[in-house]
Amino acid sequence: MPIYQSQKLRRYRSSECGRPYLLTTATQGRLPVFSDLWLGRILVMHMREAHYQGLVHSLAWVIMPDHLHWLVELRVGSLDGLMRQVKSKSTKAINRRIGRSGALWQSGFHDRALRGEEDMKAVARYIVANPLRAGLARNIDDYSLWDACWV
Repeated sequence: MPIYQSQKLRRYRSSECGRPYLLTTATQGRLPVFSDLWLGRILVMHMREAHYQGLVHSLAWVIMPDHLHWLVELRVGSLDGLMRQVKSKSTKAINRRIGRSGALWQSGFHDRALRGEEDMKAVARYIVANPLRAGLARNIDDYSLWDACWV
């Protein structure tokens, strides 16, 4: 993502604790890093760490080969801080695991605040159905890198 697009994404961003957000971020160059299940599990570990630290309440997520969709309720801090932590820690751990260096993630991320009238379960269903729409699985139970608090 060119720098000007990343800055444009941040220009009007605000973080409101207690509000649910749909977060999306992609790997550098859209490389299918998470085609490797074990590398995906490393990312899950760092997402759960943010949940257990009380930064977010993780509602639903899916890790696709080259991107992440994550539905969270922000509890403490900012979206920027949350994503900076998860992306930084997962990059270090994954790079160490596969013996590489450098950026794992594109800079920036996309966020969408959900409005009160939006059905979070419907958004969660949309998120976890991504592997089906992408043809990665015929049944969501056949895809390992997803979760939702309603399941």
